[in-house]
Amino acid sequence: MRPRYADLFRRLRDPDPAAADAAFDAILFDRGEAVPDIVECYQKASRDDLTRFDMIQLLGFSESRASIPTLLQALHDRSPQVRAEACRSLEDLRAAEAVEALGARLQDVDEDVRHAAREALDKILSPP
Repeated sequence: MRPRYADLFRRLRDPDPAAADAAFDAILFDRGEAVPDIVECYQKASRDDLTRFDMIQLLGFSESRASIPTLLQALHDRSPQVRAEACRSLEDLRAAEAVEALGARLQDVDEDVRHAAREALDKILSPP
């Protein structure tokens, strides 16, 4: 992971909300360029639900198709908040290749995940 992003990812947990927001915005500004680092951070954050959530949200905002494999993986995350955010991120990317995987989330044990999957499918399957 590049040092710039490692530092920004650490700053996402800053107790000062303004500093944490500034770190999020800095990563967001880089969008597509940061995708490999965001994916690596997601994969390394196995015990930190909040970091995984942030990484999935950033991937959705990345506008990068390279984010889709990790978002598909996140549909199986242990955290329902992460799974729901993965649905929303796939929706943001209008990832037609995720239709089958999103359909499976319609049977998720968590109501919020089912709702997010339904909304994602509605948007992806509707004409542009």
